[in-house]
This record gives sequence, structure tokens and C-alpha cells, in this order.
Amino acid sequence: MKIPFSGIIIIWCSVMSFACFMAMGIDKLKARAKKWRIPERTLFLLAAMGGALGGIFGMLAFRHKTKHKSFVIGMPLLLLLNIVCIAGIICLAMCG
Repeated sequence: MKIPFSGIIIIWCSVMSFACFMAMGIDKLKARAKKWRIPERTLFLLAAMGGALGGIFGMLAFRHKTKHKSFVIGMPLLLLLNIVCIAGIICLAMCG
């Protein structure tokens, strides 16, 4: 069974969103316990690689990084970038 290209993109973004969501939750737990934290650049990297939606859900679900302007502005911008990139990739795959 061959998975269509758009299906691969959906799977990729789902995996990255789940990873970013979980990273937000783990970082929140570690913050409460005053333990080693996940670097902010790692959270942004996961979001930039297709996981911005999971990052936003993680921020809301865990009430984490919601007072940091870089996250409040950055995550929605990365989501917009994810959408534009996905649309462009699908368009190129279908048209070219």
C-alpha cells in the first residue's frame, strides 16, 4: 500500500506536533521541580519543523510559556509558516 505524498506530510506534522506538545509538558514538569529544562531553541525547532500546532496546544494545556512574548508571538508565526510551507510543498507536488 502506497501512502500519498499529502499523507506523508500529515503524518510528519502530526508526529512533530505530538513531540512539541510533549516537550512543552515535560518542560513544565521540570520547571515546577526546578530541574534541568528543555532549551527554548529546541521547543522552537520542533515547532519550526512542523510542530507549531502542538506547541500552541501545549502552551495552552500546560499554561507554559504563555507570559513569554517570544512564544506568544513566535508560535502562531511558526504555525503560519508551517501552513505556508505545507501548502507550497503540496502545490509543487501536484503541479510540478
